[in-house]
Amino acid sequence: MPEGDTIFRTARTLHRALAGHVITRFESVFPAVERVAVDRPIVGRSIESVNSRGKHLLMTFSGDLTLHTHMRMNGSWHIYRPGERWQRTRRGMRVLVATRSMVAVGFNVPVVELLTSREIGRHPQLRSLGPDLLDAAFARAEGVARLRANGVGAIGDVLLNQRVVAGVGNVLKSEILFVAGINPFASAESLADPDATRVIDVARELMAANTLGPAQRLNAAAGRQTTRSMDPDAKLWVYGRGGKPCRRCGALIQAKKTGIDARITYWCPVCQPSNP
Repeated sequence: MPEGDTIFRTARTLHRALAGHVITRFESVFPAVERVAVDRPIVGRSIESVNSRGKHLLMTFSGDLTLHTHMRMNGSWHIYRPGERWQRTRRGMRVLVATRSMVAVGFNVPVVELLTSREIGRHPQLRSLGPDLLDAAFARAEGVARLRANGVGAIGDVLLNQRVVAGVGNVLKSEILFVAGINPFASAESLADPDATRVIDVARELMAANTLGPAQRLNAAAGRQTTRSMDPDAKLWVYGRGGKPCRRCGALIQAKKTGIDARITYWCPVCQPSNP
């Protein structure tokens, strides 16, 4: 599933390509979206902005209408020049927004909605989101309080709760807790203030580092990276490395399915002891 850093980069790329331009073509395979597009025509509107909110992407059109998409597990946005060959088949197209100079295609996007500002304010998922970790206005104290307000819930599960703070997915969850030195199964309420603060700070730091452009990245070819290693085969600390030696201490990385969705958590038993 694309996480908050990926959606942030996607929104930034779409904004740079589309904002300020007039829509010349709009398509969607979703009947509900097409019905709204018939009642409130999209072609001729301008694209005002494209922003991320946690794992949600909001493309705002003129005339109080916003295209809301969520990638879930396999969705993605691509940008092409008019006439350029798509990298995926048309069968995967779920929504298309084109201007005279660019064509933005959402492939395998399961959530596509056209919403007014009033509907956005009443939207059950958007309304319930916690503060976005990548928001420049994010308040650290509020983030810490929200983490610790989740009682006996394991901190690894709490980080995935988008109502607490928005943007963290399963890969970053394990990486954040490793870098912070926190056992993923410790209860959120048991964290001392410095530990909870460190979790929030590391989360913001790692997510922000993965929103940088290629020219600013330590290793532009590595994709998502948390280790700051120049080795493209050593870009993550623990995620996906169950049974392999910890890059810091050499202990074997552990893996365990947790939560109602049986998401896999990775951790080092030495660097992240259960009773530090």
